[in-house]
Amino acid sequence: MTAEKTRLVVLGAGLMGRLLACALADEGYRVSLYEAGNPDGNLSAARVAAAMLAPLAESAISEAPIVRMGQYALRRWPELLGQLPEPVFFQQEGTLIVWHRHDAFEAARFSRQIDASWKQVDGLAAAQTLTAAKIQQLEPALGHRFAQGLYLPGEGQLDNRALLNALLARLAELNVEIRWNSRREPKDFLIGPGGDVQGLFDCRGLGARAQIPGLRGVRGEVIRVYAPEVDLKRPVRLIHPRYPLYIAPKPDHIFVIGATEIESDDMSAASVRSTLELLSAAYSLHSGFAEARILEINSQCRPALPDNLPTVRQVSPGSWQINGLYRHGFLIAPALLDVVMQLVKSGSSALAAEFSLELGEWV
Repeated sequence: MTAEKTRLVVLGAGLMGRLLACALADEGYRVSLYEAGNPDGNLSAARVAAAMLAPLAESAISEAPIVRMGQYALRRWPELLGQLPEPVFFQQEGTLIVWHRHDAFEAARFSRQIDASWKQVDGLAAAQTLTAAKIQQLEPALGHRFAQGLYLPGEGQLDNRALLNALLARLAELNVEIRWNSRREPKDFLIGPGGDVQGLFDCRGLGARAQIPGLRGVRGEVIRVYAPEVDLKRPVRLIHPRYPLYIAPKPDHIFVIGATEIESDDMSAASVRSTLELLSAAYSLHSGFAEARILEINSQCRPALPDNLPTVRQVSPGSWQINGLYRHGFLIAPALLDVVMQLVKSGSSALAAEFSLELGEWV
């Protein structure tokens, strides 16, 4: 597929759609981007996410391909962010894992899981066991609260909303045509040499359920707070058997608090129970959250396939589906982006094999 005079369509302006539209336009293609929602990403899971880049931490519940894609993304994100016209908060200060004494059994199980993953995936930094004194060195506010912890060096996070805005600014620079509040399906376009578009990339997430068998929603609930009395330098995960918690610090004392994962495509408001559990767990981590101001309580559904792994599929000549990012969107999006761009440029992808990503038609 040559760039000259080639018109491509991207469906869905969430994280994957915006990244891909930028990359295609940067290669010289004429790109049109269609999105059912508005520029704020009101229908996108990416707007609600904590945007943590934690491959080893996620390995406790994820397959090895996700971990390898996350490793790759940690190297790739600084390059992608460097191409954007607006700054985006990004850090690689590692992940801190802590637990209360009565949850030591659950912590030991978690530690065994990530140790097994570390042995399977080359290049991952090993988890470090922490005493209270070492926790205090990393996070002075927490050292007197927890006797033990784990530190996962090199892991990171970014500001999801700043990134979505910066990608929009880059799309404007590249003269990408964007149609907001425009719900479209692949059948709305004639794809091919004689058609109105020469290639189509479906990045609609749950919007593609009618075309993708087995695609389901996995609900998550997230709270954003302003907590000037809390000072955390890196994402912290609190291990608990019922409501494991993550807290991701963003600039200006904004914190994203989340944990819930419910097998449901219900996009109604967050439940009282989930909200109470999240806020109670946050308070048990740091009493400064008692005086935090709740900015938002959000719920959203992530698109997941039966195996909880992502996929890139060619459904017909010139028509591709990229979907199933599940809860790993920011962790794996750069890897999927580069797989797709290799396919566009050469028709094959060495990265797909590296990530054990099977390419083919839907069955």
